[in-house]
Amino acid sequence: MKIINDFKNKKVLVLGLAMSGYSASKLLLKLGAEVIVNDFQDLTHDKQAIELSSLGVEIVSGGHPLSLLDDSVDYIIKNPGIPYTNPLIKKAQDKAIPILTEIELAYLINESSIIAITGTNGKTTTTKMVEAVLKHNREKGQVYASGNIGVPASTTAQKVTSEDDTVMEVSSFQLMGIQSFKPSIAVITNIYSAHLDYHKTRKEYVLAKLAITKNHTESDYLVYNADQSELTELVLNESRAQLIPFSRKKKLFKGVWIENQNILFNSEIIMNVQDIILPGKHNLENILAAIAVAKIKGVTNETIQFVFKQFKGVPHRMQYVDEINTRLFYNDSKATNTLATIHALDGFDKPVILIAGGMDRGDSYEELIPALRNHVKALITFGETAEKIAVIGKEVNLPKIKQLTTVSESVQQAYKWSEEEDVILLSPASASWDQYKTFEERGEDFIKAVSELKSE
Repeated sequence: MKIINDFKNKKVLVLGLAMSGYSASKLLLKLGAEVIVNDFQDLTHDKQAIELSSLGVEIVSGGHPLSLLDDSVDYIIKNPGIPYTNPLIKKAQDKAIPILTEIELAYLINESSIIAITGTNGKTTTTKMVEAVLKHNREKGQVYASGNIGVPASTTAQKVTSEDDTVMEVSSFQLMGIQSFKPSIAVITNIYSAHLDYHKTRKEYVLAKLAITKNHTESDYLVYNADQSELTELVLNESRAQLIPFSRKKKLFKGVWIENQNILFNSEIIMNVQDIILPGKHNLENILAAIAVAKIKGVTNETIQFVFKQFKGVPHRMQYVDEINTRLFYNDSKATNTLATIHALDGFDKPVILIAGGMDRGDSYEELIPALRNHVKALITFGETAEKIAVIGKEVNLPKIKQLTTVSESVQQAYKWSEEEDVILLSPASASWDQYKTFEERGEDFIKAVSELKSE
């Protein structure tokens, strides 16, 4: 890591603990800062807070007192989940106290090449794809995945060298506060409307995503989805990077596209679409983006072919689980809204038995109607939204619909209804919090149920 003096003997307020705040605090101590951690939750018994306190960090928890912002505070490191409308942040802005994000702090000490990936959908999957393709047969250095994927950027930034690559998933929350952060390669998978409870307007959300390229120069690269006209226009007008488009729908003359079932990069055939085992049109878009990054980094076609012939997906995101008597089981527990479930269903040409349901957040499920009509042969629902989703199934006259209580029961019923070559898909279109702590826990329950079914 680069040793910098920006924070030496400076008083830094870390606003929000969590994983990123914990990692940032430890890094700031290394850099010679005086650190205060403030969190709205009570941290009296928090293990990380207790450890930081033993290292000399002042812990203030149970609220965000404005009195913290006396004239001695030099910097704030803000947790991405805390909005800029927070009174403490607004007061800091009034006092002209620099407010940095954790990825900005990580960037200041980072020595590796950074590939940063953002977008409304597909960030995590594309990040894992790029990580996999850059790792395979690598001769020098290491590949580190970090950021919004679960490992704080300030953790990996302390390990990396100039021979390494950091593949960083970054959210709109993280990008909104960047100042000097500049990845050598940036990827925007797509832009839809999301997180408007945080950003308030779609314009603010889109501008936050576009910040990934705001510091780019002609020596950097921006990979973007050319099938989105709005995104294309934005990057053409705003980015100074070398633009590398990708398209699933049309022929390009530069970048990555599909022609006669072949994936091409700048007119060079890379691989055949039929060799990819991961289903879904959206996943194909993610693969095109990852191939663009791989080619920029000089990865061979043989390596790209090997990786995508093997890549089965990220856990709980269109994850292939198993095959039982020619029935294919997929775990898409991360699909916590209708759009994600529509994407999942659109990825299959085979008949699907859909398992859906979960916490009722007042959503309407009418958007599912075309996808149910086109892809689903039977519907099994569970959880708080079981009845609401079943009603939508009845609207499209699905021949088999059943409301059950658990995921395990749903797997058993789906198999009873299935025929050879059917797909049995968990894609809930609902949050998990009615029965599970996380969507990961729900997905693991599905995987366990499939395993038990197979053992029978």
